[in-house]
Amino acid sequence: MKVIRKKEFTAQHAWGALDIANMNGITTRLHWTNEPYKWHINDGEEVFVVLDGSVEMRYKEQGQEKSAQLNVGDIFYASMGTEHVAHPQGEARILVVESEGSV
Repeated sequence: MKVIRKKEFTAQHAWGALDIANMNGITTRLHWTNEPYKWHINDGEEVFVVLDGSVEMRYKEQGQEKSAQLNVGDIFYASMGTEHVAHPQGEARILVVESEGSV
């Protein structure tokens, strides 16, 4: 049993994570960041939930770059093969559910 208070979690570096659970190879992690990630394609599907802050999610569809502004409670689903990068505006805390070992 765990109780996690998102506002109390801060990592030592951007995209530092607190591992919450690993259920049959699917991980749930709480990330803290104040810097963009990198363009990447996950090894599987990804669910990205903004818990605190605001994030501009940039992604590519048919080679064209697009973007979506994500605020608290918003969810971004990256299907297999979706190239994307998260750009937080200030500090953000994000819940990520993805295959274990994914980028």
